[in-house]
Order: sequence, then structure tokens, then C-alpha cells
Amino acid sequence: MTRPLDRPALPENFIALLTEHLGIPVPAEELSAEATLESLNMDSLALMELVVTAEEAFGIVLPDSALDLSPSATLGEAAKVFDEAT
Repeated sequence: MTRPLDRPALPENFIALLTEHLGIPVPAEELSAEATLESLNMDSLALMELVVTAEEAFGIVLPDSALDLSPSATLGEAAKVFDEAT
């Protein structure tokens, strides 16, 4: 599957976090910045797991804005929060 030129790519480390560390059962090439966390069946508890896993896996401390993410947030919005912390 090819990505249209105007569709932003998600950072590789964020995709790895979702697929490898959290075991999201979606092929990496199907993850898009427009998809919501909810569409991946991630509820608020899964979001907290995402934050803790990211901090442990990447040795970062996420800003308070990471805690403001909701299941309706897009992967692009979440990736931006994680990218700003690295």
C-alpha cells in the first residue's frame, strides 16, 4: 500500500511502540496519522500504558500534554506529543 504524498508519515519509533511494544494487531503500513487511538481499540487505560511504555522504551519523560490525550486523539496528534519529548 502506498501513501499519498500529502499524507504525513508517522515516526518509525512511534509505529514500533504501537506494534511491537503494545502489540497493536494492525500492520504498520496501515497505520495513518488520521487514525484515532480509539480505532485501534485503545481506551484510557491503554493510553496510560502507551505513556509508561514510551517512557521506559525511549528513556524519555513525556510532557503533561501526553496525559491530555484521549481515545479520540489521532495517531498524528499522539506522535507529535511523543516526538516533542525525544
